[in-house]
Amino acid sequence: MATRMFDPRSLRWKVAALVALACCAVAAVIGVLVHRAADRSGERAGRELAAAQVAAAQKEFSLTGRRPAFADLRTTADLPAPLAQAVADLRTPGAHALWYDVKAPNWYWLWAAAPVGEDQVIVVRTDMSAQVRSLQLLDRSMVTAALAALLVVVPVAALVAERTNRRLSRGSRTARRIADGDLDARIGRQGRARDEITEISAAVDAMAAALQARLAAEKRFTADVAHELRTPLMGLVTAAGLLPEDDEAAVLVRTQVLALRVLVEDLLEVSRLDAGAERARVDEVPLGELVAHAAAQAGGDTRLRTEAPAVVPTDPRRVERIVTNLVANAHRHGAPPVEVTVTGARITVRDHGPGFPDDLLADGPQRFRTGAAERGRGHGLGLTIAVGQAAVLGADLTLTNAPDGGALATLALPRPPGPAHPQDA
Repeated sequence: MATRMFDPRSLRWKVAALVALACCAVAAVIGVLVHRAADRSGERAGRELAAAQVAAAQKEFSLTGRRPAFADLRTTADLPAPLAQAVADLRTPGAHALWYDVKAPNWYWLWAAAPVGEDQVIVVRTDMSAQVRSLQLLDRSMVTAALAALLVVVPVAALVAERTNRRLSRGSRTARRIADGDLDARIGRQGRARDEITEISAAVDAMAAALQARLAAEKRFTADVAHELRTPLMGLVTAAGLLPEDDEAAVLVRTQVLALRVLVEDLLEVSRLDAGAERARVDEVPLGELVAHAAAQAGGDTRLRTEAPAVVPTDPRRVERIVTNLVANAHRHGAPPVEVTVTGARITVRDHGPGFPDDLLADGPQRFRTGAAERGRGHGLGLTIAVGQAAVLGADLTLTNAPDGGALATLALPRPPGPAHPQDA
């Protein structure tokens, strides 16, 4: 949780960064405007002071013939070139010229000059360093104030965004629970907020309710169809048993009736698993013997290897059903050799065919779907039943592909509390 709190990719910090960026942009715009206004105001005050001083010096020189102490009397050749050019361009008697001499970082002078004779110019210089330093101090003050504001605004923005972040996190957790099969999960409405998150939450809850209702209807339909088919199917089985043994048509009918009976029984078992009505009847079972019997029941050429098989408390009928389905699936969709290994309380079934398809590994077994075409045909109930029965036993059934090819199913049965067994590691 602490790691997520300080994750820079989280929404709270993105909101805080956006607020900080907006504050910086506003502070920059205001700072530039204030800086320019203060700069223009200071320069205007300096120009007015220089103009007043040069006018006073010009007046005193015309009355007394002497320059005042605050002014200089120079020739045009002694003036800086820009100021000399500005004086030469004067056309109005009594007018003066201004020139701002800047050599950063420490030279800021405002020159004012007015001609008082044939080749004489009275000059006044005003030091603008104080105005520049005041402007720099103002800039530093604005930057300091902006940083101080950020130190307050960013944490506050993160805290304000935290509630929104929690609502989104709860929604994502609920969506994952729904995706994992918990159709009772709901986001619900928190507080009085009526915003886009509330709309999304309501939409997700409505979707989950609709999905739950649709799946429940499909489960009821499957169970009802299976129950309705059971009675006429028993009649078909009985009638098929009365047909002649040596008739090819009779053999075909019996084969198809048997396949239909298996399908209906599978549908009934799936409906019971869906309804949660199955309960395990636990007995102490020698796992090696049980798996050997189940592998034989599945048919086909199966290689069985046992390595210190355990005696585990479990429901033997359900374990046998799981192993039978896994072995039958390996023979039907895989390629020989099919290998069954019992190690402690762990059972593995492996074939050497094309392996489980990617969508089955990603989403788990789906009824009436067998995945890739290369895995052959079938109604997809075998693995669905195996997963459901494993859940009833509290066992862990994992479906993977072996590194060197082939499908690999591993059933890990729970063991009673006690010392650890190396073979179960």
